[in-house]
Amino acid sequence: MTDRKSNGTLDRVRDYLKQIVYGGNDGIVTTFAIVAGFAGARAEGVAQIGGLAVVVFGLANLFADAVSMGLGEFLSARSQHQMYRRRRTERLEAIRRDQTDATTRLADHFGKRGLPADEARQAAEAMAKHPPLMADMLLSHEKAGTAPETENPALNGLVTFGSFVCFGLLPIAPYLFRAADQTTFRLSLSLTLLALAMLGILRGWATRESLRRAVTETLGVGSTCAAVAFFVGWLVGG
Repeated sequence: MTDRKSNGTLDRVRDYLKQIVYGGNDGIVTTFAIVAGFAGARAEGVAQIGGLAVVVFGLANLFADAVSMGLGEFLSARSQHQMYRRRRTERLEAIRRDQTDATTRLADHFGKRGLPADEARQAAEAMAKHPPLMADMLLSHEKAGTAPETENPALNGLVTFGSFVCFGLLPIAPYLFRAADQTTFRLSLSLTLLALAMLGILRGWATRESLRRAVTETLGVGSTCAAVAFFVGWLVGG
């Protein structure tokens, strides 16, 4: 029973891994960019600017961008699904007009994947008896996306929003509980690196790839963005 629950959780994470990583990474970078920008500005130290400014700007950007990201993911998925349906309709019409040509094209796709010519032809002819399935198969080989039934655009957007907010809160969390000073900035930096590492571990766990590689890549991308934000703040305010 425990193994089944574990596998179910893993499957759900894998289903929405793109949205979790995409939203989480952007959330972390968005809020730490605010913190790093203020710290880099060096207006006689971040304490003069005040932790309240960091919190206000951080939360404003966090939720505004989270809503934008979530809605963007929703609209993107909806557009992809509509495009897939249109292409699927076109493929079905093409199959009805010339089934022989469609069968030959599908057999060619199977052949490119390594099937012997005779087996590829047999498989394509079997698919030709089921035009909707044949249309889906042709579209999958043409990299036209996945069937809309396999995704929920609204849930995709909600997961992106939730991941953005949950991970994005960590960089500004220290400013919610203590005055803005260099120690607070160091705590924010530490939590930012921790959040990126957690995202990398989650990615590695879900994909079964090397944890070291997943964490290193996630830390590398996020740290680069954070360093740019700090440098720009230093350049403008220094």
